Amino acid sequence: MAVKLIVGLGNPGPKYQWTRHNAGFMVLDRLSYLAGIAVSKKSFSGLCGEGNWLGEKLILLKPQTFMNLSGRSAAEAIRFHKLSPHDLIVIHDDLDIPFGRVKLKQGGGHAGHNGLRSLTQELGSGDFIRVRIGIGRPVHGDVVNYVLNNFPPEELTALPRLLDGVVDLLEMLAKEGLPKTMSLYNNRDLI
Repeated sequence: MAVKLIVGLGNPGPKYQWTRHNAGFMVLDRLSYLAGIAVSKKSFSGLCGEGNWLGEKLILLKPQTFMNLSGRSAAEAIRFHKLSPHDLIVIHDDLDIPFGRVKLKQGGGHAGHNGLRSLTQELGSGDFIRVRIGIGRPVHGDVVNYVLNNFPPEELTALPRLLDGVVDLLEMLAKEGLPKTMSLYNNRDLI
């Protein structure tokens, strides 16, 4: 049975719960609920859960190190389970994709995302699958404030459809693989 480590990126604590930067945590919470895999065990400097879903063993991880040190948590889990970056799927927010859309890709740089920067540094490789959740870019103002602000009410209303759409994407990824999933989901509006 294949083992996949799925890491949702975000910041711990109620202050950040509904912020744009926590899109990865939100998707992981939804997947956890739908797959019946509780993410509550304190392990790997994060909250972790293990279980089977669609014929694969999943390890779900929410680093509790804050975004800038997310790689430390993921690297601990990868070493413990004797996995490689190829067994890793990272779910994160992306400023360069409009809200409601998602993109997948294998490998690449960090594009200024501190969570991805930390992962690449800790793993010594950026060769993992990224599920990039679009949060849009602010028209004016500071990007840091934008990502650390809560989703506005109109986006919060659409968020459940987006999260369910990303879980559907993860299901297709597990069943059909990356190329087919990319062809069907990249740049598709999920809301």
